Amino acid sequence: MASRFACISRQVPSVNNLVNQYSFKGAPKTLEFSTSLQEMGEITSFQLGVIGALFLSVASSVSIVICNKALMSNLGFPFATTLTSWHLMVTFCTLHAAQRFNLFENKPIDMKTVMLFGILNGVSIGLLNLSLGFNSIGFYQMTKLAIIPFTVLLETIFLKKQFSQNIKLSLFLLLVGVGIASITDLQLNLVGTILSLLAIATTCVGQILTNTIQKRLNVSSTQLLYQSAPFQAAILFVSGPLVDQLLTKQNVFAHKYSPIVLAFIILSCIISVSVNFSTFLVIGKTSPVTYQVLGHLKTCLVLAFGYTLLHDPFTDRNIIGILIAIFGMGLYSYFCTQENKKKQSDSLGSQMKEKDATPFLAVEKEGHEVKNSNKDSLV
Repeated sequence: MASRFACISRQVPSVNNLVNQYSFKGAPKTLEFSTSLQEMGEITSFQLGVIGALFLSVASSVSIVICNKALMSNLGFPFATTLTSWHLMVTFCTLHAAQRFNLFENKPIDMKTVMLFGILNGVSIGLLNLSLGFNSIGFYQMTKLAIIPFTVLLETIFLKKQFSQNIKLSLFLLLVGVGIASITDLQLNLVGTILSLLAIATTCVGQILTNTIQKRLNVSSTQLLYQSAPFQAAILFVSGPLVDQLLTKQNVFAHKYSPIVLAFIILSCIISVSVNFSTFLVIGKTSPVTYQVLGHLKTCLVLAFGYTLLHDPFTDRNIIGILIAIFGMGLYSYFCTQENKKKQSDSLGSQMKEKDATPFLAVEKEGHEVKNSNKDSLV
């Protein structure tokens, strides 16, 4: 009887062996499934973050344009560059208070990098304002339109980034549409052209660096804005009154500040915190080109709001241009989404293949070790 029981026990696998076999085979698949679910969740949360950043950027930018237009056109406060320096100072103070309350962690960045980055962005703002002052509105719009192709060119040459033909076609339609809607006259002059070229170069490099610094140094948009805002504000605070006096022939410090003007300045500064934050957020989460596309969407919305709320003149040319621009934006969004989905599926597929290969070899190896140990124990 004992011998028969011993024979049966040799033929039937032990409970420990069964547990070992099934745990080795099942655990990797469960782990892979949970990991893939986690990755899908991260992708979904990232997409929601991008949508939120885009919405915040559009809403805050359109709001501040309407506020500033009322401040400058209706209330007679034409000092745009000085106002921008106040925007950046209020933004820094707000972020400093948020950092004090531990709403975000301050990550130290190389001082030289932050200083050069802040000065470059401040200079680009001043040059854009000078370009508007020395050129016609039509040529200034051409300057803003030229930022997209220059950005694509710089990213292709220096960052080796590839743009598909579909993306280039959608960008071309977008630029054509915005050009039809917003460009009315083109008056060229040497000084204005030089200022526009410098504004395009500094703006493109500044926005590319905004994206590159966040990704390569692994800092958030809040951390980068917090550390660079003082330098941007400082250079504009010094140069702003001079630039504004050159453009308007008025002194910002001699201006008469009525209560309603002060109220609109405070409102503009409050909205600017959201504008500056969303600008860094959008560029960091997407790309400089996408941010420029978003900027032209704001232009179309501002034209529409100007016609609806302020009764600005609106022609068939404006309507046709806006429709073409919106069509180009839709194509750009669609092609970007399709390419991102393809990249994500390819990366997930390669990760799954790696995960499938590694546990399989490990299971076989561990399975052989278990069998050998069983044989050793049975002998």
